[in-house]
Amino acid sequence: MNDAVAAPAGQSWKVTLPCTRAEAEALDGDIAAFALMDRPPVLMTSEASPDDEDQWQLDAYFEGKPSAAAVKLLKTLVPSASRTKPAIEQLPDEEWVTISQQGLEAVTAGRFHVRNLASDPEAPGHVNLLIEASRAFGTGQHETTAGCLAMLDRMRRVGMRYRNVADIGTGTGLLAFAALNLWPRAHAIASDIDPVAVEISADNAHANGVMLGSGAGQLALVTAAGADHAAIIGRAPYDLLIANILAGPLIELAPSLCALVEDGGTIVLAGLLNGQADAVLAAYRAQGMRLAERSDRGDWPTLRLRKRPRIGWKRPQRLRANARGEAPGFGSI
Repeated sequence: MNDAVAAPAGQSWKVTLPCTRAEAEALDGDIAAFALMDRPPVLMTSEASPDDEDQWQLDAYFEGKPSAAAVKLLKTLVPSASRTKPAIEQLPDEEWVTISQQGLEAVTAGRFHVRNLASDPEAPGHVNLLIEASRAFGTGQHETTAGCLAMLDRMRRVGMRYRNVADIGTGTGLLAFAALNLWPRAHAIASDIDPVAVEISADNAHANGVMLGSGAGQLALVTAAGADHAAIIGRAPYDLLIANILAGPLIELAPSLCALVEDGGTIVLAGLLNGQADAVLAAYRAQGMRLAERSDRGDWPTLRLRKRPRIGWKRPQRLRANARGEAPGFGSI
């Protein structure tokens, strides 16, 4: 999920508030309150004092100076700090996502074990992937990414097979890597609107032994807004399309994404909140999709949709190699 990208030099800010241990644990991995923001902050909690196990702090990393409304919303997450003046500081010219992601714990979802640091131990019996802290999001820690990993794993376990995969809004490339691990003979393409994320995905592919290219078992990477790229359109139709972005873009992209999927094909959607699921589903049902499975992690659902096969005169027909462009039964002799 490409939630955010590197902030321009000198535009990274941090807001710090004290909190209790209970408040910190309740916030673990949860940014639902900021989900409607274009650039939601990254929330980190840590022990503030080694001598007091209940004294913790909340650090929120913002791309750009946080507004008064954002700071006010942040304070609602830690009621014990309601009367405390937050510490607000501009960070040095460093990669803010890298700073905020350092030290994140490894995450296991299905057969996948995603490490954030090379020094973290691998998990025996799992597919181990290394997605180090970087300038792009999608390290597996967020419920949306972990939910997609678990969904893809479950799809493979029940025997689903795919040969042509697209990952729209790939972030770090993680979900595309997982899909190629599950279906190693598939063709795969991953895109992101941010060229930095595409660069990061290429680096991560190399670190995880994923071959880049256009052949079977290889991953093609492109910079694109949604599905607006000749390479994405040219490789269609897809039997599996993954889009882990936000609810607004998912709704806006519904016609173009569904058009890329073959009859009977699958779309996996994530990045939306529980309260946004009905609107997202309505947009995709209008394009001939049906809900096949839903899995929730906290406030974040992952949706598996299947494209309804069209029948009769609406069903597309592929020409045989020796065909003359005639459709028997529809006026041809």
